[in-house]
Amino acid sequence: MAFTDLCLLKHYKTYKNNIVKEFYTPVLQEAVLYQRSVGFFSSTALIELTKGIAGIVKNGGKIQFIVSPYLSQEDVDAIQKGYEKKKVIEQALLREFKEPENYFQEERLNLLAHLIEDGHLEIKVAFTPPNKSTGMYHEKVGIVTDKFGDKIVFTGSLNETINAFYNNYESIVVFTSWEESKLYAEEMQADFDSLWNNEDKDLEVIEFPDVLIEKIKVNQKPKVNYDIDEEEQIEEEVIIKGIPRIPKGFELREYQKEAIAKWKQRDYCGIFDMATGTGKTYTGLGAVTKLFEEKKRLAIIIVCPYQHLVEQWVEDIELFNMLPTIGYSASKQKDWKKRLEDDVLDFSIGVIDSFCFVTTNATYSSKFVVEQMSYLGKDTLLLIDEAHNFGSPNLRNKLYPTIEYRLALSATLDRHGDEEGTDCLKHYFGEKCIEYDLQRAIKEGKLTPYYYYPIVVYLDEEEIERYRDISYKASRECHKDKQGNVKITEKGKMLLLQRARIVAGAKSKLDELRNQMQQYKEDTHILVYCGATRVQTFEYDASEYDEEGERQIVAVSKILGNELGMKVTHFTSNESAEEREIIKNKFSMADPYQAIVAIKCLDEGVNIPSIKTAFILASTTNPKEYIQRRGRVLRLAKNKPYAVIYDFVTLVKPLDEVNPYSADYNCERALAKRELARIKEFGEISLNSRDSDELINDIECAYELSDDDLEVIDDGSEFR
Repeated sequence: MAFTDLCLLKHYKTYKNNIVKEFYTPVLQEAVLYQRSVGFFSSTALIELTKGIAGIVKNGGKIQFIVSPYLSQEDVDAIQKGYEKKKVIEQALLREFKEPENYFQEERLNLLAHLIEDGHLEIKVAFTPPNKSTGMYHEKVGIVTDKFGDKIVFTGSLNETINAFYNNYESIVVFTSWEESKLYAEEMQADFDSLWNNEDKDLEVIEFPDVLIEKIKVNQKPKVNYDIDEEEQIEEEVIIKGIPRIPKGFELREYQKEAIAKWKQRDYCGIFDMATGTGKTYTGLGAVTKLFEEKKRLAIIIVCPYQHLVEQWVEDIELFNMLPTIGYSASKQKDWKKRLEDDVLDFSIGVIDSFCFVTTNATYSSKFVVEQMSYLGKDTLLLIDEAHNFGSPNLRNKLYPTIEYRLALSATLDRHGDEEGTDCLKHYFGEKCIEYDLQRAIKEGKLTPYYYYPIVVYLDEEEIERYRDISYKASRECHKDKQGNVKITEKGKMLLLQRARIVAGAKSKLDELRNQMQQYKEDTHILVYCGATRVQTFEYDASEYDEEGERQIVAVSKILGNELGMKVTHFTSNESAEEREIIKNKFSMADPYQAIVAIKCLDEGVNIPSIKTAFILASTTNPKEYIQRRGRVLRLAKNKPYAVIYDFVTLVKPLDEVNPYSADYNCERALAKRELARIKEFGEISLNSRDSDELINDIECAYELSDDDLEVIDDGSEFR
C-alpha cells in the first residue's frame, strides 16, 4: 500500500477528528521516514509523538525530530555572558523533563529508548543564537515519506501534547507531493534538511544532549510493547450523527448565550449584528443547536454568498455534529440535489427529525431549490450569513413568509444607498438580538487594537478632467420622484462606478505607497489592498476606459518586488483554494513572502489573521466594505499586539486651493464628504485617534461639512 491509496482530508481539527486514529496511524503505517519539528520540548510532547509510530518502526523506517528548548530570560542572559550555551540549553531541556505518571507513559518512554538505541530515532535541538533578532524557533511541521518517495506534509497549530490532541481546539493542514502542492512539499523538505544539517543561517542546531538520552533510557525495559496504541484507547462518546449538538469541551461565551436567549424571546426571529472576528458563525450554530434542543424537530437551511464561504461553514457545521448537504454547482457532493429531495421528503413525512442544507445565494435562488423550499415552512430555520445581500431586489423575494424561524448574521446589515432593501430585511428578520461592534470587540480582546494613518493623495489634471466629465454625465441620469427624492438610472449608477474607479486608481497613490513602504521594506506580514481598477498611464480615451492602463495590482507588485526588492505574492480570486492555503501558511511564517498584494479577498470572507500592516489603496465609500476590510485586518494572531492601517484618502485638490465659488465645488465637496465618513469611522476608535482629528477638522472647514452632511447617500444628489 502507498500514500496515494490513503483517503486523506486536507484539514483535521481536534474537535472534529481523532487525529491519531484518522491521520497519524494510517500515514505512519506506510512510512519509511518521519521528520518532525515540534516546537517547544517537553517529556510529555516526546511521549505523545509515539502515538501511531509503531507502523514506521515495523517498516524499519527512520524518525528525525527537531525540538526547541524554552529559554528563560535568565538562560539568554547566561549565554550572552559567555556561559557554555550547550550546558544552558541542556539545563533548559532537563527542566521540561517529567517522570512518567502512569503505565502508558512508562511504556512509551521504553519505546523511545529502544528507538534511540536501535538507530531508528534521532533528535536534534534548534534554537536562535542570542546575537540574532529573529525570535524563538517554534515551527511545527511534519514530513512523512513512503517507500515510493511520495511525501505528506502537514503543518498547523498542533503541538504533540495530550491537551493538544484531545482538549484544545487545534488543527493541521495537509499537503501531498503527488497533487498540486508538490512544489510546497519539496520546499518544506529542503527547509527541514537545511535545518537538520545546521545550514540555516538564523538558527543553530545541536545534537540532543546525552544526559537527556540517559534520562529516557532509565525507563528502558527488555521488551517493547508495539501494541501500546491499541491498549491506550481514547474512549469516545457514542453520538447520533446528524443531530445538532454543542461540541464536547466547547463553551459559548456569555455574550453569545445572551444573543441566543434574546433570539428565543423573540420567537426565534432576529438579527445577530456582530463585528467580523467575534464568533458570528459559532453564535449562529449555537442558536441552531439550542432551537433543536427546544423543538426536537428542525429543517436547517444555511445560505451564504460564496462557494468558499459554504466550505468554511461546512467545517463548522460538521463540528456541531451535523451532516450537511452541500448545494452549489461545483459541490463535491455530486448527488446533492437527490440528497436534498430525499431529506425534504423524509423530514416532511416524519422519517427524520432534522437535516441541514448549506448553499450559496445563487443556488438558493435556483428553480430547483425554490421548489424544495415550497415544501417546507413549519419547523424550518432559515439562517443567512452576510444577510445584507438579501436586501437586493432579486433576493428579497426569496425570503419566504412561511418559514417559521429566521436568523440573519451580518456585521453591516444596513444597505448603503438602499433604504428599501434595508427595511425589507428588518421587517423579515425582526430586531437585533445582539450588537457587538468593533469597539467592544477590541475592548474585550476579540480583535486587536490598531493605529490608523490616513494618507491624503490628489487627482492629477487628467484624472480631474475625467472625474468632472463622468460627474456631468451622471448628473443627466438623475431625476426626482413624486416625493422629491433624487433617483439615478442604471446607466447613472454605472457612470458613478467608473468615477469611483478613477478615485481608487489615482496615480499619486503609487508614488505615496512607494514613499510609505520605504520604512517597511524589511518587514513582514504586510497587506497591500488594491482596487479592481487600472492605473492610467497614457492618454485617456473614454470609450476604452476599462481596457486602458495597467492593473493597479500589477503596478503595486512591480514597486514592491522590482523596485524595493521585497518578496511578494498575489492573493486574488484567480488562485485556487489550495493555492490560497499555501500562500496563507507561507505568509504567516514570513517565508518566503513578506507581503500579499490582494484584490477583494477581505470582502469575501477570506481570513488572514497574521496581517500586521495594511495599506488600503482601494478607496470605497460603502460602509459595508470598509468596515469588513478593517475587521479582517484586526483578526487576532500570535505576536500581534496591534495592527497598523494606512488608508489612502483621495481628494480632488489640496484643501488650501478649495474655492466654494468654483463651478466644480459641489462635485469636489461630494468626494471629500464620502472620504471623510471613512476617516471618521476608522480614526474614532484607533489608538492614535488624535492624529486623524486634525485632518478631519481641515476637511470639514474647507468644504463646510457637518455630521449631518455625512448622512447623505451617494445617489447623485450632489448634482442637484
